[in-house]
Amino acid sequence: MPELLHSAIFGLPAPRTGKVRDVYDLADSVLIVATDRISAFDAVMANGIPDKGCILTQMSSFWFGLLTDVCPNHVLSTDFETIQARCQKPQPELKGRSMLCKKAKTIPVECVARGYITGSLLKEYNRVGSDVHGLELPAGLIESSQLSEPIFTPATKAEEGHDENISFATMVDRLGRETAELLRSWTLELYSRASAHAASKGIILADTKFEFGETEDGIILIDEVLTPDSSRYWDGSQYEAGNSQPSFDKQFVRDYLETSGWDKNPPGPVLPADIVEKTRAKYIDAYRRIVGQEPDL
Repeated sequence: MPELLHSAIFGLPAPRTGKVRDVYDLADSVLIVATDRISAFDAVMANGIPDKGCILTQMSSFWFGLLTDVCPNHVLSTDFETIQARCQKPQPELKGRSMLCKKAKTIPVECVARGYITGSLLKEYNRVGSDVHGLELPAGLIESSQLSEPIFTPATKAEEGHDENISFATMVDRLGRETAELLRSWTLELYSRASAHAASKGIILADTKFEFGETEDGIILIDEVLTPDSSRYWDGSQYEAGNSQPSFDKQFVRDYLETSGWDKNPPGPVLPADIVEKTRAKYIDAYRRIVGQEPDL
């Protein structure tokens, strides 16, 4: 099946569209469809990665199931027949890439756990020093250094532009201490459990981000979890601090774009066929190694 860049479900209003997901309001729930769109540097590329939405959905489903005892989540069903029954006409393109989920009001803070320092935090650490965002990190950290213990680094959830790292104290000011401490505790436990599973498969989970939402029954884990879009996965056999790591995520696309001549302003460019195929292969390889079976594509 060719890449799915946009979804449309007969009889339903147009979805709320994010960078990758289309969200349909079903009144009592939401239907989340993961397309094959891919974004980098806050822009959606002109073409997508075939089957990417299926891989993201099925990997999220695996992790939601594995970690269900850590905290409640929004998944009602990933069964295609159940989802098809909510549609007025056959929608075969939804198979493997859609979830029926509880409605929730998104808490406007990204909850990030890091076991290694890289990316935006490393840049801030190099600029500000060890006390960046009140974290009191040790001196001398370099690209991809493993931290002595995982850390929680919340970030603003921006509708447009870059998310920005904030201190835990700022998160407390915005959400209240009880909520902030609960989300920190859940985030670090989710990361700890997931990183242990990944390590058993020879993969390093360097960092990841979670989103939570509020419902009448309390706070739940929402969105996607622990996919190559929301996480940095490295090959444990090739890990070496001081260098960028071979990864199983969209860092491969970012690295290509850095040398492509694109000015990083939307819209994103067309990705070459070889970059698309290599990226698809990385996503499939990550799924095989972490889940232990082939994705249903």
